[in-house]
Amino acid sequence: MNPEVAIGLIQQGLQVALLVSAPLLLSALVTGLVISIFQAATQINEMTLSFIPKLIAIFAVLVLAGPWMLTLLVDFTRRLFTSLPGLVG
Repeated sequence: MNPEVAIGLIQQGLQVALLVSAPLLLSALVTGLVISIFQAATQINEMTLSFIPKLIAIFAVLVLAGPWMLTLLVDFTRRLFTSLPGLVG
């Protein structure tokens, strides 16, 4: 395996990791932003107030986008395993 192939595999792996984690991270970011705006408007300074809404938002996104994320991971793993004999030999 030459360095170009290794760099390509690492790049594909990072792209898949970014695509899989993006929906969960974005939902947590948006939920935290909405809760912080609510806290600033009502002057409630409770640090634990945003934990449960973030948890619910992440769970909802995981339920909705979970099949797509799993398909993406399985496709990448399948492509990696099928190309493995060509990479080694």
